[in-house]
Amino acid sequence: MVNKNTGKKYNADFKKTVVDLYHSGSSVKDLSSEYGVSEVTIYAWIKKFTPIKTEDGSTVTADEIAKMKKQMLRLQEENENLKKGYGHIRKKVSLTELTKVIEQNSDQHSVQMLCDVLDIPRSTYYDTLNKTESNRERENRELTQRIKEIHSESKQRYGAPKIHYILGEEGYQVSIKRVQRLMKKAGIQSIVTKKFRPTPSNEKVVERENVLKRDFSTTTMNEKWVGDITYIHTLKDGWCYLASVLDLHTKKIVGYSFSRSMTTDLITKALENAYQTQQPQDGLIFHSDLGSQYTSDEFAKVIESYNMTHSFSHKGSPYDNACIESFHAILKKEEVNHVQYFDFHSAKIELFKYIEGWYNRKRIHGSIGYKTPQELENEISSSTAA
Repeated sequence: MVNKNTGKKYNADFKKTVVDLYHSGSSVKDLSSEYGVSEVTIYAWIKKFTPIKTEDGSTVTADEIAKMKKQMLRLQEENENLKKGYGHIRKKVSLTELTKVIEQNSDQHSVQMLCDVLDIPRSTYYDTLNKTESNRERENRELTQRIKEIHSESKQRYGAPKIHYILGEEGYQVSIKRVQRLMKKAGIQSIVTKKFRPTPSNEKVVERENVLKRDFSTTTMNEKWVGDITYIHTLKDGWCYLASVLDLHTKKIVGYSFSRSMTTDLITKALENAYQTQQPQDGLIFHSDLGSQYTSDEFAKVIESYNMTHSFSHKGSPYDNACIESFHAILKKEEVNHVQYFDFHSAKIELFKYIEGWYNRKRIHGSIGYKTPQELENEISSSTAA
């Protein structure tokens, strides 16, 4: 969607966060003033992204309903085609194999539905399941249940060592490695986190071309972008990760992404948000460090698809990417170090407020004539349009 007043584009993350802020108590008028979006546009976003309660108590947005309708039509067509061939295949598939398929998918779909789809009675499935469960599988199931109980009783504070000790006191003969394995499989972990200390990677870092060569000078926006990742701690969800993309000319954070995991998807989303918002011309230089996410083949394809040139810092040279590291330092000094975020969602909202509401739109920068990044970008856009 394009704002009729400014012609500016907004990515989906921006829209959804504005809607979250509206439901948190912010008025449309205040949001319009704070983030430079027309009230009409914000009302349209609210209609599109506001969850609707269903009969079973769950929620769904109008946008998700539209997507589900399309998906249902596609699935109906696929289902008709599959039914024609399944009758021939079914005769060659054993009950044991079908039982395994149902077990693997029972956390996403009901057993009744899976049995209907695979054309076997539910009673037959349970009979087969009981027959095929090994002693080891039964032990793991019982152990996992007890581990969950101990974890819950400790208010999620106990990790594998303490849970292993309690199990031993109760007479269970089990190694700590097995407890760790079962906890990982069940998604159980202690909410108590150790102080974060970065550790050097064992992977050999291969030098790549430094196109930027610490030349941070520019003539206009969308010529040179820099990107990096920083760590944000939360009480409930532990360490989360913020990937940011900064325009060297305006000092604006043109794209960012926040996630519970530090993956290539994290930096890809940040660059995608920047690209969708800014729509730069071909040839833009994007500079980053030699982190495994930025040097991955997957990210290289993204850079190529955007017709950008990827520049890399030299190994052990933080000054090569000083501008984005400076932003993350400012973020920590002005926001992160003064608060303790409860969970991922609350941190995401506060980071949105800081980046979009304060840093980009209100924080003046001496290096750009004591203007805000958004103010400078608006001036450039206006002069270009004229």
